Amino acid sequence: MEISSALHHAECDSLRTPRYLELVISILILVGMLISYLPQHYRIISRGTAQGISPYFVLLGTTSATSGFANILTVAQSREAMQCCQELDHFQCAAGLLGVAQLGMQWACFALILVLFLIFFRYRDANVPFDELDGESPKWQTAVGVGLVCVIHGLVVVILTGVFTIALPDHLTAWANFLGIMAAALAAVQYFPQIWTTYRLKHVGSLSIPMMCMQTPGGFLIAASLYARLGPEGWSTWAIYLLTALMQGCVLFLGVYYEVQARREEGSFSSRGISGFHGSSHDAATPQRPSAPRTYSEGWERGLPGPFTGHPERYAETEEDLEDIREREERAIARENQPLLRPGGIGNPRKTYQSTESG
Repeated sequence: MEISSALHHAECDSLRTPRYLELVISILILVGMLISYLPQHYRIISRGTAQGISPYFVLLGTTSATSGFANILTVAQSREAMQCCQELDHFQCAAGLLGVAQLGMQWACFALILVLFLIFFRYRDANVPFDELDGESPKWQTAVGVGLVCVIHGLVVVILTGVFTIALPDHLTAWANFLGIMAAALAAVQYFPQIWTTYRLKHVGSLSIPMMCMQTPGGFLIAASLYARLGPEGWSTWAIYLLTALMQGCVLFLGVYYEVQARREEGSFSSRGISGFHGSSHDAATPQRPSAPRTYSEGWERGLPGPFTGHPERYAETEEDLEDIREREERAIARENQPLLRPGGIGNPRKTYQSTESG
Protein backbone atom coordinates (compact mmCIF):
# COMPACT_ATOMS: atom_id res chain seq x y z
CA MET A 1 0.00 0.00 0.00
CA GLU A 2 2.83 2.36 0.91
CA ILE A 3 4.63 1.51 -2.35
CA SER A 4 1.50 2.25 -4.34
CA SER A 5 1.05 5.55 -2.52
CA ALA A 6 4.68 6.49 -3.14
CA LEU A 7 4.32 5.75 -6.84
CA HIS A 8 1.16 7.83 -6.94
CA HIS A 9 2.89 10.80 -5.34
CA ALA A 10 5.87 10.42 -7.66
CA GLU A 11 3.55 10.50 -10.67
CA CYS A 12 1.78 13.57 -9.37
CA ASP A 13 5.09 15.30 -8.64
CA SER A 14 6.19 14.78 -12.24
CA LEU A 15 2.98 16.45 -13.42
CA ARG A 16 3.64 19.45 -11.17
CA THR A 17 6.75 20.25 -13.17
CA PRO A 18 5.77 19.67 -16.81
CA ARG A 19 8.45 19.74 -19.48
CA TYR A 20 7.58 22.86 -21.42
CA LEU A 21 9.00 21.72 -24.75
CA GLU A 22 6.84 18.61 -24.60
CA LEU A 23 3.90 20.76 -23.50
CA VAL A 24 4.29 23.15 -26.44
CA ILE A 25 4.59 20.28 -28.90
CA SER A 26 1.48 18.61 -27.47
CA ILE A 27 -0.53 21.83 -27.77
CA LEU A 28 0.63 22.34 -31.35
CA ILE A 29 -0.36 18.77 -32.17
CA LEU A 30 -3.81 19.31 -30.66
CA VAL A 31 -4.43 22.53 -32.59
CA GLY A 32 -2.88 21.10 -35.75
CA MET A 33 -5.10 18.04 -35.55
CA LEU A 34 -8.20 20.22 -35.53
CA ILE A 35 -6.91 22.37 -38.40
CA SER A 36 -5.94 19.32 -40.45
CA TYR A 37 -9.48 17.95 -40.46
CA LEU A 38 -11.13 21.23 -41.48
CA PRO A 39 -10.19 20.92 -45.20
CA GLN A 40 -11.84 17.50 -45.29
CA HIS A 41 -15.03 18.75 -43.68
CA TYR A 42 -15.11 21.76 -45.99
CA ARG A 43 -14.45 19.71 -49.14
CA ILE A 44 -17.36 17.36 -48.49
CA ILE A 45 -19.72 20.24 -47.74
CA SER A 46 -18.58 22.41 -50.66
CA ARG A 47 -18.83 19.56 -53.18
CA GLY A 48 -22.16 18.45 -51.76
CA THR A 49 -21.10 14.82 -51.97
CA ALA A 50 -18.85 12.30 -50.27
CA GLN A 51 -17.95 10.77 -53.65
CA GLY A 52 -14.50 9.22 -53.63
CA ILE A 53 -14.60 8.39 -49.91
CA SER A 54 -15.04 4.70 -49.22
CA PRO A 55 -17.86 3.93 -46.75
CA TYR A 56 -15.69 1.20 -45.25
CA PHE A 57 -12.88 3.71 -44.74
CA VAL A 58 -15.34 5.81 -42.74
CA LEU A 59 -16.53 2.76 -40.80
CA LEU A 60 -13.07 1.51 -39.90
CA GLY A 61 -11.77 5.00 -39.15
CA THR A 62 -14.62 5.84 -36.79
CA THR A 63 -14.43 2.56 -34.89
CA SER A 64 -10.64 2.85 -34.70
CA ALA A 65 -10.89 6.40 -33.32
CA THR A 66 -13.49 5.26 -30.77
CA SER A 67 -11.29 2.39 -29.61
CA GLY A 68 -8.23 4.64 -29.45
CA PHE A 69 -10.04 7.26 -27.38
CA ALA A 70 -11.30 4.61 -24.97
CA ASN A 71 -7.80 3.13 -24.82
CA ILE A 72 -6.09 6.30 -23.65
CA LEU A 73 -8.86 6.92 -21.12
CA THR A 74 -8.20 3.53 -19.52
CA VAL A 75 -4.40 3.09 -19.68
CA ALA A 76 -2.68 3.26 -16.30
CA GLN A 77 -0.81 6.50 -17.05
CA SER A 78 -4.00 8.37 -17.92
CA ARG A 79 -5.82 7.02 -14.87
CA GLU A 80 -2.97 8.20 -12.67
CA ALA A 81 -3.03 11.63 -14.30
CA MET A 82 -6.79 11.95 -13.79
CA GLN A 83 -6.43 10.98 -10.13
CA CYS A 84 -3.63 13.51 -9.68
CA CYS A 85 -5.88 16.29 -10.97
CA GLN A 86 -7.42 16.38 -7.49
CA GLU A 87 -4.06 17.57 -6.16
CA LEU A 88 -2.95 19.75 -9.08
CA ASP A 89 -3.99 23.16 -10.31
CA HIS A 90 -5.91 23.57 -13.57
CA PHE A 91 -2.85 24.24 -15.72
CA GLN A 92 -0.94 21.23 -14.42
CA CYS A 93 -3.98 18.99 -14.81
CA ALA A 94 -4.62 20.17 -18.37
CA ALA A 95 -0.96 19.66 -19.26
CA GLY A 96 -1.08 16.12 -17.93
CA LEU A 97 -4.20 15.25 -19.92
CA LEU A 98 -3.14 16.65 -23.28
CA GLY A 99 -2.64 13.12 -24.61
CA VAL A 100 -6.26 12.35 -23.78
CA ALA A 101 -7.34 15.59 -25.43
CA GLN A 102 -5.45 14.69 -28.62
CA LEU A 103 -7.24 11.38 -29.09
CA GLY A 104 -10.52 12.96 -28.07
CA MET A 105 -10.06 15.61 -30.75
CA GLN A 106 -9.31 12.98 -33.35
CA TRP A 107 -12.42 11.01 -32.41
CA ALA A 108 -14.63 14.11 -32.61
CA CYS A 109 -13.23 15.17 -35.99
CA PHE A 110 -13.60 11.71 -37.52
CA ALA A 111 -17.07 11.36 -36.07
CA LEU A 112 -17.97 14.54 -37.94
CA ILE A 113 -16.70 12.94 -41.16
CA LEU A 114 -19.09 10.06 -40.44
CA VAL A 115 -21.97 12.51 -40.02
CA LEU A 116 -21.09 14.33 -43.25
CA PHE A 117 -20.82 11.03 -45.09
CA LEU A 118 -24.31 10.04 -43.95
CA ILE A 119 -25.64 13.41 -45.12
CA PHE A 120 -23.84 13.62 -48.47
CA PHE A 121 -23.36 9.99 -49.52
CA ARG A 122 -25.68 10.42 -52.53
CA TYR A 123 -24.34 11.94 -55.76
CA ARG A 124 -27.54 13.44 -57.14
CA ASP A 125 -27.30 16.64 -55.07
CA ALA A 126 -23.60 17.21 -55.76
CA ASN A 127 -22.25 20.67 -56.56
CA VAL A 128 -19.76 19.33 -59.12
CA PRO A 129 -20.15 18.53 -62.83
CA PHE A 130 -21.83 15.21 -63.46
CA ASP A 131 -18.90 13.90 -65.51
CA GLU A 132 -16.70 14.07 -62.39
CA LEU A 133 -18.98 11.70 -60.48
CA ASP A 134 -17.48 8.38 -61.51
CA GLY A 135 -19.14 5.19 -60.40
CA GLU A 136 -22.33 4.77 -58.41
CA SER A 137 -23.10 6.31 -55.07
CA PRO A 138 -23.29 3.95 -52.08
CA LYS A 139 -26.72 2.48 -51.47
CA TRP A 140 -28.67 3.89 -48.58
CA GLN A 141 -28.53 0.49 -46.91
CA THR A 142 -24.73 0.70 -46.91
CA ALA A 143 -24.74 4.21 -45.44
CA VAL A 144 -27.25 3.30 -42.74
CA GLY A 145 -25.32 0.12 -41.97
CA VAL A 146 -22.09 2.09 -41.51
CA GLY A 147 -23.81 4.51 -39.14
CA LEU A 148 -25.46 1.76 -37.09
CA VAL A 149 -22.27 -0.28 -36.73
CA CYS A 150 -20.37 2.80 -35.53
CA VAL A 151 -23.06 3.66 -32.97
CA ILE A 152 -23.35 0.07 -31.70
CA HIS A 153 -19.58 -0.26 -31.47
CA GLY A 154 -19.36 2.96 -29.47
CA LEU A 155 -22.10 1.86 -27.06
CA VAL A 156 -20.46 -1.53 -26.51
CA VAL A 157 -17.09 0.09 -25.79
CA VAL A 158 -18.64 2.54 -23.32
CA ILE A 159 -20.61 -0.17 -21.50
CA LEU A 160 -17.71 -2.61 -21.23
CA THR A 161 -15.33 0.15 -20.12
CA GLY A 162 -17.77 1.03 -17.36
CA VAL A 163 -18.04 -2.62 -16.33
CA PHE A 164 -14.26 -3.04 -16.13
CA THR A 165 -13.82 0.26 -14.29
CA ILE A 166 -16.45 -0.45 -11.65
CA ALA A 167 -16.65 -4.23 -11.31
CA LEU A 168 -13.32 -5.53 -12.65
CA PRO A 169 -10.67 -2.86 -11.98
CA ASP A 170 -7.87 -5.43 -11.83
CA HIS A 171 -8.51 -6.28 -15.48
CA LEU A 172 -8.81 -2.69 -16.66
CA THR A 173 -5.24 -2.58 -17.98
CA ALA A 174 -5.85 -5.74 -20.01
CA TRP A 175 -9.03 -4.16 -21.40
CA ALA A 176 -7.08 -1.01 -22.27
CA ASN A 177 -4.49 -3.07 -24.14
CA PHE A 178 -7.26 -4.90 -25.98
CA LEU A 179 -8.77 -1.57 -27.02
CA GLY A 180 -5.37 -0.42 -28.22
CA ILE A 181 -4.84 -3.59 -30.24
CA MET A 182 -8.31 -3.28 -31.74
CA ALA A 183 -7.71 0.37 -32.61
CA ALA A 184 -4.35 -0.46 -34.19
CA ALA A 185 -5.81 -3.37 -36.15
CA LEU A 186 -8.69 -1.26 -37.45
CA ALA A 187 -6.29 1.56 -38.31
CA ALA A 188 -4.01 -0.89 -40.13
CA VAL A 189 -6.80 -2.04 -42.47
CA GLN A 190 -8.69 1.26 -42.48
CA TYR A 191 -6.93 2.60 -45.55
CA PHE A 192 -7.11 -0.51 -47.72
CA PRO A 193 -10.70 0.22 -48.89
CA GLN A 194 -9.73 3.84 -49.50
CA ILE A 195 -6.61 2.86 -51.42
CA TRP A 196 -8.72 0.60 -53.63
CA THR A 197 -11.39 3.29 -54.14
CA THR A 198 -8.82 5.93 -55.08
CA TYR A 199 -7.03 3.51 -57.40
CA ARG A 200 -10.29 2.54 -59.11
CA LEU A 201 -11.51 6.13 -59.58
CA LYS A 202 -8.07 7.47 -60.53
CA HIS A 203 -8.77 10.64 -58.52
CA VAL A 204 -9.41 11.56 -54.89
CA GLY A 205 -12.96 12.84 -55.30
CA SER A 206 -14.06 14.42 -52.02
CA LEU A 207 -11.02 13.14 -50.14
CA SER A 208 -8.88 16.11 -49.11
CA ILE A 209 -5.22 16.09 -50.17
CA PRO A 210 -4.36 19.06 -47.87
CA MET A 211 -5.72 17.07 -44.93
CA MET A 212 -3.49 14.12 -45.75
CA CYS A 213 -0.48 16.40 -46.34
CA MET A 214 -0.86 17.68 -42.78
CA GLN A 215 -1.86 14.43 -41.12
CA THR A 216 0.72 12.07 -42.59
CA PRO A 217 3.76 13.80 -41.04
CA GLY A 218 1.57 14.77 -38.09
CA GLY A 219 0.83 11.11 -37.42
CA PHE A 220 4.52 10.36 -36.97
CA LEU A 221 4.83 13.42 -34.72
CA ILE A 222 1.87 12.33 -32.57
CA ALA A 223 3.29 8.82 -32.27
CA ALA A 224 6.61 10.27 -31.10
CA SER A 225 4.83 12.59 -28.65
CA LEU A 226 2.79 9.76 -27.16
CA TYR A 227 5.87 7.57 -26.97
CA ALA A 228 7.66 10.29 -25.02
CA ARG A 229 4.67 10.63 -22.70
CA LEU A 230 3.74 6.96 -22.23
CA GLY A 231 7.00 5.16 -22.95
CA PRO A 232 7.31 1.65 -24.40
CA GLU A 233 4.58 0.45 -22.03
CA GLY A 234 2.09 2.60 -23.93
CA TRP A 235 2.79 0.84 -27.23
CA SER A 236 -0.88 0.04 -27.68
CA THR A 237 -1.58 3.79 -27.91
CA TRP A 238 1.23 5.26 -30.02
CA ALA A 239 1.32 2.28 -32.42
CA ILE A 240 -2.10 3.37 -33.70
CA TYR A 241 -0.71 6.63 -35.04
CA LEU A 242 2.39 5.02 -36.45
CA LEU A 243 0.35 2.56 -38.52
CA THR A 244 -2.17 5.21 -39.53
CA ALA A 245 0.56 7.55 -40.77
CA LEU A 246 2.14 4.80 -42.87
CA MET A 247 -1.14 3.80 -44.52
CA GLN A 248 -2.29 7.37 -45.01
CA GLY A 249 0.99 8.06 -46.75
CA CYS A 250 0.06 5.44 -49.35
CA VAL A 251 -3.29 7.15 -50.05
CA LEU A 252 -1.55 10.52 -50.23
CA PHE A 253 0.94 9.18 -52.76
CA LEU A 254 -1.86 7.87 -54.97
CA GLY A 255 -3.85 11.08 -54.67
CA VAL A 256 -0.91 13.32 -55.56
CA TYR A 257 0.09 11.03 -58.43
CA TYR A 258 -3.37 11.12 -60.02
CA GLU A 259 -3.68 14.86 -59.44
CA VAL A 260 -0.34 15.56 -61.14
CA GLN A 261 -1.28 13.23 -63.97
CA ALA A 262 -4.59 15.04 -64.47
CA ARG A 263 -2.83 18.42 -64.52
CA ARG A 264 -0.39 17.16 -67.14
CA GLU A 265 -3.22 15.90 -69.31
CA GLU A 266 -5.00 19.25 -69.02
CA GLY A 267 -1.79 21.06 -69.96
CA SER A 268 -1.23 18.76 -72.92
CA PHE A 269 -4.81 19.29 -74.08
CA SER A 270 -4.44 23.06 -73.78
CA SER A 271 -1.20 22.97 -75.77
CA ARG A 272 -2.85 20.99 -78.54
CA GLY A 273 -5.75 23.42 -78.53
CA ILE A 274 -3.43 26.43 -78.88
CA SER A 275 -1.44 24.74 -81.63
CA GLY A 276 -4.62 23.89 -83.46
CA PHE A 277 -5.79 27.48 -83.13
CA HIS A 278 -2.61 28.90 -84.65
CA GLY A 279 -2.54 26.24 -87.32
CA SER A 280 -6.04 27.09 -88.47
CA SER A 281 -5.68 30.89 -88.30
CA HIS A 282 -5.43 31.09 -92.08
CA ASP A 283 -8.61 29.10 -92.52
CA ALA A 284 -10.36 31.21 -89.91
CA ALA A 285 -9.82 34.31 -92.06
CA THR A 286 -12.11 32.81 -94.70
CA PRO A 287 -15.83 33.28 -93.92
CA GLN A 288 -17.37 29.98 -93.01
CA ARG A 289 -20.98 28.91 -92.88
CA PRO A 290 -21.97 28.79 -89.18
CA SER A 291 -23.09 25.46 -87.83
CA ALA A 292 -26.72 25.12 -86.90
CA PRO A 293 -27.16 22.30 -84.38
CA ARG A 294 -30.81 21.29 -84.25
CA THR A 295 -33.22 18.45 -84.76
CA TYR A 296 -34.00 17.34 -88.31
CA SER A 297 -35.82 19.78 -90.56
CA GLU A 298 -36.19 20.30 -94.28
CA GLY A 299 -32.85 21.24 -95.85
CA TRP A 300 -30.79 19.65 -93.07
CA GLU A 301 -28.81 17.47 -95.47
CA ARG A 302 -27.74 20.63 -97.35
CA GLY A 303 -26.54 22.34 -94.17
CA LEU A 304 -29.40 24.84 -94.19
CA PRO A 305 -30.98 26.02 -90.93
CA GLY A 306 -34.52 25.44 -89.80
CA PRO A 307 -37.32 27.90 -90.53
CA PHE A 308 -37.57 31.31 -88.84
CA THR A 309 -33.79 31.62 -88.58
CA GLY A 310 -32.41 35.09 -88.02
CA HIS A 311 -30.13 36.39 -90.78
CA PRO A 312 -30.72 33.53 -93.23
CA GLU A 313 -28.30 35.17 -95.67
CA ARG A 314 -25.43 34.03 -93.44
CA TYR A 315 -26.35 30.42 -94.09
CA ALA A 316 -27.12 30.73 -97.80
CA GLU A 317 -24.15 30.27 -100.08
CA THR A 318 -26.18 30.91 -103.25
CA GLU A 319 -29.31 32.80 -104.22
CA GLU A 320 -31.02 29.45 -104.63
CA ASP A 321 -30.31 28.55 -101.00
CA LEU A 322 -31.66 31.89 -99.78
CA GLU A 323 -34.83 31.52 -101.84
CA ASP A 324 -35.28 27.99 -100.56
CA ILE A 325 -35.03 29.15 -96.94
CA ARG A 326 -37.68 31.81 -97.51
CA GLU A 327 -40.01 29.38 -99.26
CA ARG A 328 -39.72 26.94 -96.36
CA GLU A 329 -40.59 29.72 -93.94
CA GLU A 330 -43.71 30.56 -95.97
CA ARG A 331 -44.76 26.90 -96.04
CA ALA A 332 -44.22 26.65 -92.28
CA ILE A 333 -46.37 29.76 -91.75
CA ALA A 334 -49.13 28.29 -93.89
CA ARG A 335 -49.10 25.08 -91.86
CA GLU A 336 -49.15 26.85 -88.49
CA ASN A 337 -52.49 26.64 -86.71
CA GLN A 338 -51.52 27.44 -83.12
CA PRO A 339 -52.72 30.89 -82.00
CA LEU A 340 -49.60 31.93 -80.15
CA LEU A 341 -47.16 30.49 -82.66
CA ARG A 342 -48.56 31.80 -85.96
CA PRO A 343 -46.64 34.87 -87.15
CA GLY A 344 -48.72 37.96 -87.65
CA GLY A 345 -51.26 37.72 -84.88
CA ILE A 346 -52.93 35.84 -82.05
CA GLY A 347 -55.88 33.55 -82.58
CA ASN A 348 -56.89 30.56 -84.65
CA PRO A 349 -56.03 31.35 -88.29
CA ARG A 350 -58.91 29.16 -89.50
CA LYS A 351 -61.51 31.11 -87.54
CA THR A 352 -62.87 34.51 -88.48
CA TYR A 353 -63.05 36.94 -85.60
CA GLN A 354 -65.45 39.88 -85.71
CA SER A 355 -64.85 42.75 -83.39
CA THR A 356 -67.88 44.16 -81.64
CA GLU A 357 -68.07 47.58 -80.17
CA SER A 358 -69.63 47.86 -76.77
CA GLY A 359 -72.14 50.61 -76.53
